[in-house]
Amino acid sequence: MRAFVTAGALQFAGPATALVVLIFAIPAAYADAGHAGEGAIALALLGLSSALPTLASAFVAGPLADRHDRHLLLRTANIVSLVATALLLLDLFVRPTGSIGLPLAPRFYLPLWVAIAYPIWAVLISSATLFRPAYNASVPRLVPPAELGRANGLIYAIAAVATAVASLGVGLLLSAAPTPDALAVPFALFLGTQVALLGVQADLSAPRPRPVRRILTDAREGFRYLYRRRDLFQLTVSALVVNLLVALAFVELGLYVRLWLGLAAGFWYGAMVAASTAGSGVGMVAIARVRFEERAGRVLVVLVLAMGLAVLALALVRSIWFALPIIFVYGLLPGMVQTVFLSSVQATVPNEILGRVFSADEIGSYALVPVGQATGGALTFEVGVQGTYLTSGVSIVALALVMAGGFGSLRTLGFRPHAPAVPGATAPD
Repeated sequence: MRAFVTAGALQFAGPATALVVLIFAIPAAYADAGHAGEGAIALALLGLSSALPTLASAFVAGPLADRHDRHLLLRTANIVSLVATALLLLDLFVRPTGSIGLPLAPRFYLPLWVAIAYPIWAVLISSATLFRPAYNASVPRLVPPAELGRANGLIYAIAAVATAVASLGVGLLLSAAPTPDALAVPFALFLGTQVALLGVQADLSAPRPRPVRRILTDAREGFRYLYRRRDLFQLTVSALVVNLLVALAFVELGLYVRLWLGLAAGFWYGAMVAASTAGSGVGMVAIARVRFEERAGRVLVVLVLAMGLAVLALALVRSIWFALPIIFVYGLLPGMVQTVFLSSVQATVPNEILGRVFSADEIGSYALVPVGQATGGALTFEVGVQGTYLTSGVSIVALALVMAGGFGSLRTLGFRPHAPAVPGATAPD
């Protein structure tokens, strides 16, 4: 179990720290050239560049996790992440000169090294997407329902701590060394993941062998199950909207630090990411002590409301010393949401379809994130950083009120932690 937890924590931290480098390096390149506003558009394109590959990976990840050896799938996906990070490091080290003009804004251009980084990032984030359903579907193979909240909290809390520490390291390297050096951090995380996976000996695969069918047929079962479970369907719809609204603001976090807080050193951006992820880790551990299991849906509504208020608070402060504790509090909330969601799904969905349900939820939950990133870039270009954060915060609060008043099935979501594990049955008709 220790090797399994370590592998997940390091792998989940890897893409986040690679993204720290890109979100800092891309707008910094534009700011240094006197075109800071265009950096927002370039960040939006970063999200759009990975949109279709990520959705395609999420579509096949569930069926692969339910029909093949999950251990092999985890190792393969992580190797792809490792190679992609090495290619990204090479791109930023060589930094090919030249630029590409795009008619997205007056005088907008795309540096060649940024254009090359986009498809590499798409490969990296797609491989991480393949990793997640197989990993999350393996957890209930290792722990009983009563321990799911604690196990998920532990896994993701360690991932948050690893991300926070790694982000601080990345921030220091961005301030004191050439930008490519910072990518050594995510590379080391993926390398550590591979070593840890070699130490996992447990059988992680689905309980029963399943007939080999077309990927499309397998994937549809996950979507059908999700649709018929009204509580999970309403949760997925809620996550779809809240992730869009969160992406609206936080894709511009680099510009928030640089333009709104007035801090150009990479350390402060790393500190903001570290504070958020540290809060996430604390939230994941803390929520397991609340005994949320039987009232999970109502807890989720309250957490989304608090997320919106935290984003609004970020829009109203101009000092890093206020922004750091606020973003720590903000980080608590997605961490809590993650633990509540994972535990509820793992405890109530048959394991033989669990990978496909996670995959279907991932597509449903994250389908609009690229739209949010693109909209965030355009909105920041037009109304500035504060306007973007105000729009995001007010919209998340409004969503929470809709969830509280209109999503009755979601409010009933929950499970009894000491009930027997869900048998490995097929999805309901």
